[in-house]
Amino acid sequence: MMRSLYSGVTGLKTHQIKMDVIGNNIANVNTTSYKSQSVTFSELMYQTTQTASGANESTGRAGVNARQVGLGVKSGATKINIETAGSSQTTGNPFDIRITGDSFFIVSDGLKNFFTRDGSFYVDGAGNLAMSSNGYNVMGWGVDPTTGGIRKDTVQPLQVMSAENMTYPPEATTEAYISGIIDKNDPQVSSEAGRIASISLYDNRGYAYSAKLSFKATGNEGEYTVELADLLDSAGNSVKTDDIKIGSVQRLENPRTLELANGYRVQGTTLYYTDDAGVEQPINLNDPNMSASDKAKVASAYGYATFEEFGKNYILDGTDPKPLSQLLADGNLASAIDAATGNINSQGRQIVGGVIQYNPATGAIQSVNGLTNNLSLTLSFGNDPDAAFMDINVDFSPSSNYNNNKVSTIGAVSGDVNGKGTGRRIGEMSGISVQNDGMIYAAYDNGQTKLLGQIAVAKFANASGLSKEGDNLYTSTMNSGEFDGIGIDITADGGYMTTGVLEMSNVDLSAEFTEMITTQRGFQANSRIITVSDTLLEELVNLKR
Repeated sequence: MMRSLYSGVTGLKTHQIKMDVIGNNIANVNTTSYKSQSVTFSELMYQTTQTASGANESTGRAGVNARQVGLGVKSGATKINIETAGSSQTTGNPFDIRITGDSFFIVSDGLKNFFTRDGSFYVDGAGNLAMSSNGYNVMGWGVDPTTGGIRKDTVQPLQVMSAENMTYPPEATTEAYISGIIDKNDPQVSSEAGRIASISLYDNRGYAYSAKLSFKATGNEGEYTVELADLLDSAGNSVKTDDIKIGSVQRLENPRTLELANGYRVQGTTLYYTDDAGVEQPINLNDPNMSASDKAKVASAYGYATFEEFGKNYILDGTDPKPLSQLLADGNLASAIDAATGNINSQGRQIVGGVIQYNPATGAIQSVNGLTNNLSLTLSFGNDPDAAFMDINVDFSPSSNYNNNKVSTIGAVSGDVNGKGTGRRIGEMSGISVQNDGMIYAAYDNGQTKLLGQIAVAKFANASGLSKEGDNLYTSTMNSGEFDGIGIDITADGGYMTTGVLEMSNVDLSAEFTEMITTQRGFQANSRIITVSDTLLEELVNLKR
């Protein structure tokens, strides 16, 4: 009779434990990413008053089952409903992050790693991404300074707003292109000033300038010259010097063999061509008595119809721009050839200005400074290694020569046709965003973006084996599986992150209230066992009266 009393006591205790779990679930119904728990019961133990016996073949007596009396109940397990995701709660905060799948954020108190589904983060005073509730650092991977990509190594705190990340460095402009139409009937291209196209550019320190290019008609069909008219700073002041020029530039320390058009090649001061018999013949470029036939071959080698057209180019010889025709007249033809091919020696000679030739029949660009395989000129800022500017390659291939009702639309655009080499001023950080794969990018007010790091996640073979530590945190156990210290990319298991959203508790109130009713009735019934047992004991005591 005393056994029923103790069975009732165990029933009260286990139902009390279940009620404690239900109460905890309901208390956390609005806790971010809380995972509900449930309790299962199991029999406590049994007292065997008679063991089981088997059948007796000799007497024909059947077997008898064991006689056992149960001694109560105990809580068998407290299970975590960790696989079921909670509903989404929209917050609009860009650092509130919801994680999908069965992975966990990795956070650290500086000594130990913890795991959580609570993505309520903020950036602290030191620029670290951290949990809002306790300040634990969010862990992830940094950026490899060599490749600029994510280096998936041991997780580390994500300092997204460090001093070096607050600004984006400036960069000098290195590319530009000329597009649009140049109309031969446009009065501006026939004027002394020419038709102006402006290139917006930056130097290495991010200061803005405008290079004014002047296009002028030469009188020959489809032929125009281009010169640097001026270079203005952001205040409109001219900063042009004699060192800044546009033209065909190529810096080579030593003369070299150049393969030219129509099977010609030049080496040193000698031009070689192949005669009708297939024999290579030389032309001395410094021969003052060069024949008209050889001069025609020289012009043909560089893509010109006549030797006179070839002589219209200009070069910078020392500090003075000189026409090739003058060098030819001075008997310095080798220097003229050297300059015209772009074979610039250590003295830095270059062709100043340019001649743009459009096809008279089609209006498409045909050559730049006589070259058909390089339709670009270089805006050169001299050879000073300490100069703030970088040479700018100006591509003329997108331009054309058509009738446009006497209006030229030709203009200059910074950067190449793919938008590279535009240059930029220094940029101040204007925002931070987290992508679906956990990569964190900073945006800057100069139009640039920068990869700052990536939030790593952890995945466990048995997530329900994790140990709850409070503050929405878990730690790994021997039954959950260990964390390797590196983590995984959330997209590796098909998951993703969503910003401005938090995961809510997965507590089902209707289920909890139902469990509360059954728990109450169970507790009430067990209390009745004790009451009735007490009545029986009272009757037993009353037998002596």
